[in-house]
Amino acid sequence: MGNEPLKIKRKYDDGNRVISIRIREEVLAELDALANASNRSRNEIINLILEHGVKNIEIE
Repeated sequence: MGNEPLKIKRKYDDGNRVISIRIREEVLAELDALANASNRSRNEIINLILEHGVKNIEIE
């Protein structure tokens, strides 16, 4: 043991970034419904959808 340093990561230094987007109210309502039905946060739902989309998109 001894005098080992306490290592603390910087707050919000988890690889995520905060961004701002415009979104249609109808889409937002659907996201909220999905979040409620799955017992997840809106943020989690959006991230799941984005991760899936980025991995499965085809550009022609």
